[in-house]
Amino acid sequence: MQEFPDISIPIGDVVDFIVRWIDSTFAPFFDFIFYLTSNTIQGFDGFLTMLPWWVFLILIFALGYYFQNVSAGILYAGFMFLVGSFGLWDEMMITIAIVLTAVIISLLIGIPTGIFMAMNKAFSVFMRPVLDAMQTMPSFVYLIPVIFFFSLGNVPAVFATIIYAVPPVIRLTELAIRNVDREVIESAESFGSSRMQILKKVQLPQAIPTMMAGVNQTTMMALAMAVIASMVGAGGLGEQVLISINRIDIALGFEAGISIVFLAIIIDRITAGIGDKFQRDKGDH
Repeated sequence: MQEFPDISIPIGDVVDFIVRWIDSTFAPFFDFIFYLTSNTIQGFDGFLTMLPWWVFLILIFALGYYFQNVSAGILYAGFMFLVGSFGLWDEMMITIAIVLTAVIISLLIGIPTGIFMAMNKAFSVFMRPVLDAMQTMPSFVYLIPVIFFFSLGNVPAVFATIIYAVPPVIRLTELAIRNVDREVIESAESFGSSRMQILKKVQLPQAIPTMMAGVNQTTMMALAMAVIASMVGAGGLGEQVLISINRIDIALGFEAGISIVFLAIIIDRITAGIGDKFQRDKGDH
């Protein structure tokens, strides 16, 4: 009676069968997704690598200055210069390309999903436990199916990152739409506005500051996956951290790790600054 009864529920085998069926049935679709995502990453990486280093630093300074202040712009450009001095410039460009691709796809999925959840309560109730599972499941678990569908490389890293990073933008988009002042919506309805017109001209403009907080969180979570994604063949700074662990190379580990920290600070402050600017513009009106 002390031992657990000899009962076996092969739920893992069922999931394995489903995944293999999806892979064989939708192989052309996954090939198309792989081609599209791979070319997007290569496009971003090629563009960023093509830019002279000093042009990139000026661009970072301009973003910091526009969305924060002069001191922030100088600090962010200094961070980027330090990463280059570590010999990790190309790796940083790859990391930025992967994060950009993952964030853009996450927003394309997350914002419409969040809007639909705000408009449809039944869909919202269905999606909430799904989002909970996506956020609480260990990140390494995501790597298994994406390797199966896309092999190794930057593409599976992007999709593992999307699964991990998309919930915040979905949740905060829904919250932002739901929290729009009901009186404003009723006023628009009284003037004969359609549901789509209310969404475009009333709810979305009012919701943008909160939605930007979701964009900020999604971007930061995408960057947080950089090291984990390196385990499925993703290049960039995460790969250098993984190499340093395998070699017990303290110098490389510190330089690659602090480079990710610098990148995280810049992305966090700039995306937060975009949200603050929307908030200020909203206040001015």
